Amino acid sequence: MKVVIFNGSPRKEGNTHQCLQMVIKELETSGIECEYIWMGMDKIQGCISCYQCAKNKDKRCGVKTDKLNEYLEKMIEADGIILGSPTYFADMTTRMKALIERAGLVSKLNGGLLKHKVGAAVVAVRRAGATHVFSSINYFFLISQMFVVGSSYWNLGIGLNPGDVMNDKEGITTFKDLGQNFAYLLQKLKT
Repeated sequence: MKVVIFNGSPRKEGNTHQCLQMVIKELETSGIECEYIWMGMDKIQGCISCYQCAKNKDKRCGVKTDKLNEYLEKMIEADGIILGSPTYFADMTTRMKALIERAGLVSKLNGGLLKHKVGAAVVAVRRAGATHVFSSINYFFLISQMFVVGSSYWNLGIGLNPGDVMNDKEGITTFKDLGQNFAYLLQKLKT
């Protein structure tokens, strides 16, 4: 079993990274292979509504000037997908939004490429607005007919400066529980 994890934060080792690492640790403890991708400063544009993905039916986006098709291929190959984003003005980063827009459309117009995969959102936040990010990512999973994994609280880590989320005791518990729940569901689906 394999999970691909996308970090949409421009900070390489910021709070989103820390939150995702907690989940990854639990997944790997359960014997699940994880591939972590920091999208970093990748210039991934949003969907331009060209609908080449519908015309070509080749499981690829018609825009080939960025890494989207590479990322989409990894999503298609994985059993599970975790999307992590910091909270920017009560929303996800533009890179994460572009990934969702384009991967979602290609998937839908090519027969539901992400259907029955397992998904989870991971969100870092300074203070407020994170539940909107959490919901937006989960809407992507739900419209893709994926199974969304929950935890003991919403998957939010609270902190301003890189590493501050390591002081969020409830957040730490939430991410550990998320990793365990994600592994449990993957294992149940594969038996």
